[in-house]
Amino acid sequence: MKQKLTTILSFSYFIFMFGCFLFFWFAEDVYRYQIGLGGMIAGLVPIIIERFTRSSLKKPLVISYFIFLIGSQILGSLMRFYSLGWWDTFLHFLSGGLIAFAALELMDRLTTPASREGMSPSFVLLFLFSVSVLGGVFWEIYEFSADQLLGTTTQGGGNVDTMGDLIADSIGGLLVAIVIAFNKQRI
Repeated sequence: MKQKLTTILSFSYFIFMFGCFLFFWFAEDVYRYQIGLGGMIAGLVPIIIERFTRSSLKKPLVISYFIFLIGSQILGSLMRFYSLGWWDTFLHFLSGGLIAFAALELMDRLTTPASREGMSPSFVLLFLFSVSVLGGVFWEIYEFSADQLLGTTTQGGGNVDTMGDLIADSIGGLLVAIVIAFNKQRI
C-alpha cells in the first residue's frame, strides 16, 4: 500500500508538472517552465529512492514531501506566493517537519527493531530535532553559496532572512519530533 501511494502521488505530480512545463514553454515564460521541469524531476524522487533502496518510504514522509512540493513549486513559484512576505518562512516551518520525518526514516534504516525498542523518547526527540536543524543549516549554506558564487538573491533579507528561516525550520522540526518521540508506535 505504501509503494502504491508513492507511485500514485509521484506520477500524478509528474504529469501535472509536465502539463505546467508545456503550458509555460508555449507561453515563453522561461522562469515558470523551468519550475515545471524541476517539478517533474522532484516528483519522481520518492520512486527513485524506493527503487534504489528496494524498500518503501513511510507514509508521513511521502505525504509531507508532496505537501512541501505543492507549497514551494506550485503555490510558491508558479502561483507567486513567494511574493507574500510570510510564505518562505511558512515553507521553512514545513520543511523542518519534513526533515524530521526523513530523520525517522534514517533512524529506522540505521537501527534494528530491538534497538529502537530500547530508545528513550528523549533520545528520539533529540535525534529527530538535531537532524531537522542540520537540514535547515545545510539549506542556508546552499543559499549563501548560491548568492556568493552565482549572484542570486536567495537570502534577500540577509541575516534576518537566514535567522528567520532557521528558527522556522527548528520549530517545525521540534513539533514533529515531539509528536513522534512520544508516540508509542513511532509512526
